[in-house]
Amino acid sequence: MRNGVTIGQAAAFVGVTVKTVRHYHKLGLVAEPERDSSGYRRYGSGELLQLVQVRTLAAAGVPLAEIGPMLDAGTAQFGAALAEVKRQLTERIDELAARRDTLDRLADGDRALLPDRACAVLDRMPGLGFGPDYVAAQREALVLARALVPEGFDGFLARLEHGLDDPEYVDLIKRGSEAETWEPDDPRIEELANAMADRYLANPALRGDHASLQAWAKASAQYKLINNHREDQAPVAARLTALTETRLRSAGVPVPHR
Repeated sequence: MRNGVTIGQAAAFVGVTVKTVRHYHKLGLVAEPERDSSGYRRYGSGELLQLVQVRTLAAAGVPLAEIGPMLDAGTAQFGAALAEVKRQLTERIDELAARRDTLDRLADGDRALLPDRACAVLDRMPGLGFGPDYVAAQREALVLARALVPEGFDGFLARLEHGLDDPEYVDLIKRGSEAETWEPDDPRIEELANAMADRYLANPALRGDHASLQAWAKASAQYKLINNHREDQAPVAARLTALTETRLRSAGVPVPHR
């Protein structure tokens, strides 16, 4: 009778299940011992050593398909294979950490969809007197801009930052929010549009840099979607924007067509 232990004992000693041991056999990672005279497979120290090696590598994150070649390799090749597995695990750790950070940001609303710089812009708005509806609309516009025109997002964000630093522009935007209670054909809308266009022309930073303007010019369909967002809820704001853009185009400013 061959000395050794049963498969159940071997699995228990090594810290895996019987099913796992059989799977290792199926993959050829651990030699399957011969049966004794009673018809039972008896696991000796050699098989137990193989089980420990495979279990340890698998627990360390080495794919089972790669364990066989690693065990058959020389010392140098084994070290190189371990280094590659470590590199892959590091990538997975970084990916998981990024996912964890996203989950943390989800608990904080905007921060799951927008970078900290954009959130800082939104955080400034209430202190400047902007109401929650305006802030919500800007939040949605930022989310859409980042998703639909990523190459133009930084420029779009920079325009907002410059706008918040311009007291006259801030006052005009507030007037625009107040105008949403006006009738769509109110003549004051055109007057306000001209004032806003004049401010854009007087402060070029509000229009964005050349790279940003080019990015948005190439994304007219996306620009239309973003610019028309909430249009059904704020028809006055839509008319105000259209009039302002028309005036800017007449002054030679390359504004995408809606």
